[in-house]
Amino acid sequence: MRLFVALSLPDQVRWQLRLLCGGLPTTKWVPPENFHITLRFLGELDGRDLDYVDAALAGIRAPSFILRLAEVGHFASGGRVKAIWAGVAKEPALTHLQGKVESAVVRAGLTPEGQNYRPHVTLARPKDPPPHKLQQYLAMHNLFRSDPFEVTQFTLFSSHLGSETPIYHAERSYDLSQNAMYRTALG
Repeated sequence: MRLFVALSLPDQVRWQLRLLCGGLPTTKWVPPENFHITLRFLGELDGRDLDYVDAALAGIRAPSFILRLAEVGHFASGGRVKAIWAGVAKEPALTHLQGKVESAVVRAGLTPEGQNYRPHVTLARPKDPPPHKLQQYLAMHNLFRSDPFEVTQFTLFSSHLGSETPIYHAERSYDLSQNAMYRTALG
């Protein structure tokens, strides 16, 4: 089973992101129901490994916190744009949670990720967009800010490849503690 650990987004934030999805030719936009913030991609796991990972994730203790999405950008490799994304405003509690997830899955037997964590929501996977159109799109949306939202849990998702787009299924959710919520200035 192909798995990843992520934060789900509230409907209001999905709607705000949906308004960013358009205006760029040769681009495959992610459906709003698939918007999420990945904490750790796990890859293909069998039943026994899944049990170890589930137990490790269930042992994570971290407080709930407030997040806000901020800015729009892109990832590129070899001169080609691979993804367009909405970023996440800096939040130490998110970095703390991601570190706990990484430690848990490594204790469960998975290989360390080995990359710096860059939280984001993938909006699209363009196929050779005209450079001037990409620049226009990014300039038009670079000041994007979502409403703040509370993160009270994280989820283990399975991913099933469909004909057009992957289908994600929440396998299990893990609650964060409510009594010690991180609060940040939302400015």
